[in-house]
This record gives sequence, structure tokens and C-alpha cells, in this order.
Amino acid sequence: MIVMPGPAPKHPSTRARRNDPKKGFTSLPAGGRLGAIPPWPLRPNPFMTAQLETARDRVASLQVDLEAAEDGRARGRLRRELSKNEMTVATLSLQIEQATDDEVALWDDLWRTPQATVWEDSHSSREVAQYVRWKVLAEQGDLKAAAEARQLSDRLGLNPLALTRLHLEIERADEAETRGEQRRKKATPPTDNKPKGDPRGTLRAV
Repeated sequence: MIVMPGPAPKHPSTRARRNDPKKGFTSLPAGGRLGAIPPWPLRPNPFMTAQLETARDRVASLQVDLEAAEDGRARGRLRRELSKNEMTVATLSLQIEQATDDEVALWDDLWRTPQATVWEDSHSSREVAQYVRWKVLAEQGDLKAAAEARQLSDRLGLNPLALTRLHLEIERADEAETRGEQRRKKATPPTDNKPKGDPRGTLRAV
């Protein structure tokens, strides 16, 4: 009985490429997104802004009441209430200013990440801005905002598991360097380095 040899086993690297779990993934630049940062698109937090306007209206009303009051005890009560509401106005104004600064800083940082290249292509700036707002509120202790921020984080690919679900991967530094070298080689025209012969060698005596 003659036993025919089977096919030669494939090289491990060939099998690895065929079974590559990252096949079909989009590679994101390790150095992040380049270019100008889009302008911050949202107005100051509307809930905090409404609280501030209410406090300002209350201050204005108390000032009118204080001017009209004649009884000393009533004037003292109005002064205390006015002082309390003026403090509320100052506190809310500071909180809104600080929140806006935090939002803009986080916004700028996010648009320098590798994931920002995908957001730019898909025109997702409003969704990124909403994530920024929830994230800043979450850092102030808002539990509802924290839950919303986590959901948007998954949709925007801001954690390793979300990247995998979105079929995205951030290229390694060595891969980025190799690709950069390849691009530079393609952009550089070849030069003729062959030494030119001595023109005197072609002269003939007449």
C-alpha cells in the first residue's frame, strides 16, 4: 500500500494572518489628530445659567423692597436675604466660568487624540461636545451625568473595549515610524549615484 504525502504544513505566519482578529479594523494614528481644534460649540450650562438668572432677579427684587422698607426689623431681614442671594450670584457665576474653562480644556485634549480622526470624518463634533459636558458634570459628583458620560464614551471609542467594538485600533509607535519612513521614501525621488567617467578618457589624439 502506497501512502501519498499530504500537503506541506503552512508557515505559522500565514495561519496567523488568515486568523488575524484585527482584520478589517481601521488603524488610527498613534500621534493623534493633527490640525486646528474645532471651536467649542455649546453655550454655558443652561441649567446653571437659569439658576444664575433666577438669583439675579431675586437680588433686584430685594433691592427694591429694601429701599421701600421703613421698619428697622424688616430692613435687617431684607439685608440678610439680599446678602445671601448676592453670594449665590457670585458662586454661580464662578461655577459657570470654571465649568466652561474645564469643558474647553477637555475639548481641546480630545481633539488631539487618535479617535478624533474618526469623529472628524463622521462629523460627530456635537456628540463629542455633549460627552465633554456630561464628563465635567460627572467630575463634580453628578451621578446621572457620570452614567451618560460612560455611554457616550463607548460610542466615541474612548476606552479599549469600545475601540474593539468599533473595529478601531491605535497603531503602535514602531508601526507609525515604519509607515512614516515608507512615505518619505516614496516622496523622495531616486538619485543617480553612479560615478561619472572622466571626460578626458574619451579624447583621442589626432
